[in-house]
Amino acid sequence: QIQPVESGGGSVQAGGTLKLSCGASGFMDRNYCMGWFRQAPGKEREAVAQISSDDSPYYADSAKGRFTISQGRFTISEGHYGNLMYLEMNSLNPEDSATYYCAAREFGCSLLTAEDEFVYWGQGTQVTVSS
Repeated sequence: QIQPVESGGGSVQAGGTLKLSCGASGFMDRNYCMGWFRQAPGKEREAVAQISSDDSPYYADSAKGRFTISQGRFTISEGHYGNLMYLEMNSLNPEDSATYYCAAREFGCSLLTAEDEFVYWGQGTQVTVSS
């Protein structure tokens, strides 16, 4: 069972930087997609950035030029893999305030993969940006 766990949220002033982390283990396939989604109060959850097992990144327009997604894969044992995914967020503004969720699936990314294509979800971490 793959269970993503997020960390790194917090409060920051506008223009500041935060780096989110997501750890997940239990992959049994080298081919996968992991990503970040966010949901602000009263709004639908939206994709922010995703990264495929071949290190291809995909960004929502709101994240391009400000956010950077990266990852570090590791082998737990033969046929079992884990991944640490990061999202560095720069030039944050109050519109970035939301709960950020980590998601994963054992299949590659399809450009910016839709929310319902992801199987495994973390509990979320809060990001608050004050003006």
